[in-house]
Amino acid sequence: MHRVTLQDVAERAGVSMKTVSNVVRGYRHVSPAMRERVQTAVDELGYRPNRIGRNLATGRSRMLGLAFPDLRRPYFAELAHVFARVAEDRGYRLLLSETGGTEEGERAVLHDREAGIVDGLVMHPQALSAARLDEQRRGMHVVFLGEDPQPADTDQVAIDNVAAAEEAVRHLVASGRTRIGFLGHETGTLSRTSELRLEGYRMALAAAGLEHDPALLVPRSVGDAVDAEAALGAALDGGLRVDALLCREDLAAIGALRALRRRGLDVPGDVTVIGWDAIDLGESTDPSLTSVAPDTRALAERALDLVLERLDGFDGPGRHVTVGHRLVLRESAPAAER
Repeated sequence: MHRVTLQDVAERAGVSMKTVSNVVRGYRHVSPAMRERVQTAVDELGYRPNRIGRNLATGRSRMLGLAFPDLRRPYFAELAHVFARVAEDRGYRLLLSETGGTEEGERAVLHDREAGIVDGLVMHPQALSAARLDEQRRGMHVVFLGEDPQPADTDQVAIDNVAAAEEAVRHLVASGRTRIGFLGHETGTLSRTSELRLEGYRMALAAAGLEHDPALLVPRSVGDAVDAEAALGAALDGGLRVDALLCREDLAAIGALRALRRRGLDVPGDVTVIGWDAIDLGESTDPSLTSVAPDTRALAERALDLVLERLDGFDGPGRHVTVGHRLVLRESAPAAER
């Protein structure tokens, strides 16, 4: 019995084999008319792609790993959605893993769990040191996300957290705020992300001629809205007075909105609030949340491009790429009146 091939479909549809391949792989940038034309030929001939044979021939699975510490966090969930769409544009699918932010989980993603299954990996590390990450890679093509320093020969994509924090604080200063707090960094050892955001916060205060007061820094134990609300509430009840808050992430900002409202403080009248990550939920809070928005589309595109370039043979030094950000102005910290 004759096995229907890609060439058979191309001849029936009157198109190139490349076009048929794009349709079969789900490549998005194919016109609806062309997609329908090819799909009709596929259905008429009963073509079924031989994925195993194709993978053996190319040495690729057409799968990429994506590993985040905690998929319950809205930022990572929304970022995974963006990555999936970008990967689809490039003819790949994603195998999504949650590391739990533990060394065991990160090691598993790097070589145990995905061995032989994915062509490469994009990962947001949290527990393993740079040296241990380099050691555990074992030849896998990996792109790291986030701010933690990585080995010089690895690829990394991040935003400029210092510049973004400076921009957020400048916005608060331009609105006439002078007692600007920072909510949501860790109670113990600071993560690299918190260090950079606090650095930008302090630099912007200094540039505005405002004294850095450690009493305006409100840490939290757990990275969720409930803990942030409790931390800020306790600080306010203990005498903290602020007229603005820059929050480490949107979940902390959402907790801040609740803590302030429960104490009769108006946002943005009494206290303006800026979050970080611009998660979808921020549009629905009351008031809606002003937030630092990383360019997640650019982040996903650059990370996947870097890993695919490695797969295509690039063996040069590590590329450390910075993507953009913007300040999304909403009701909790609106534009300054002129």
